[in-house]
Order: sequence, then structure tokens, then C-alpha cells
Amino acid sequence: MKKKLLIAGGILLALLAAAIVGITNGLAEGARIPIGGIDLSDIPDGSYTGVYEFKRWSNTLVVTVEGHRIAAITGEKDMSFAQEDWFDEIVRRVIAKQDTKVDAVAGATVSSKAYLKAIENALEQEVSP
Repeated sequence: MKKKLLIAGGILLALLAAAIVGITNGLAEGARIPIGGIDLSDIPDGSYTGVYEFKRWSNTLVVTVEGHRIAAITGEKDMSFAQEDWFDEIVRRVIAKQDTKVDAVAGATVSSKAYLKAIENALEQEVSP
């Protein structure tokens, strides 16, 4: 009986360790995602799709530009987990500042940066040769 409990405990511990590794995988790298900012002066009106993929942070956004201003940002394909309130906060900050150089939401730094990078990617495609 003790042997079975020890084996079960060992399996449970191994599963817990694997879960922790999976959850934290990429956090340090993701926190260092460079956010360069955007220049809307050359962006014509329209909707632009931006993609960012890094480990479990994968998303596709649509950025709508009207009159050289970001009018809306919507999620087309979200990360592997449901959007949280921080997504709305990031969108609010970007639209208010009209730039991706905004603070990440506390507690969702890597997720915030993944969305900011997708926004940048959407608008950089338009001005690339």
C-alpha cells in the first residue's frame, strides 16, 4: 500500500513539475519582446491583419485605420486561452496613445506584448516595400 502511494505521489509530483515548466516556458524571452512603436502618418485607411506567434502566445488581430488614426482593434484568432480584461485595456491604451509604446498590463506582460507586437506587425506590413 505504501509503495502504491509513493508511486502515485511521484507521478503527481512529476505532472506538477511538467505543468510548471509548460506554464513558465518562454516567460523571460517573451518579456523582452521589443516594441518599437508605430508611425501612422503613412498608413492609408483600411483594415490590416497582424500576426504574432511565439510559443503559446499566438494571435491574429485586425487593426482598422481611419484618417491616420487607429479606430479599432479586434481579435481574429486569440491565444490558446480566453481573452481577459487586460486585452481590452491594451486596446484602450493603444487607441488613446495611437502608438504601441504603452505599458504592458501588470500580471499579463508577455500577453500584452504579444498583442502589441501583432498590432505593430499589422501596420508595418503596410509601409514595407
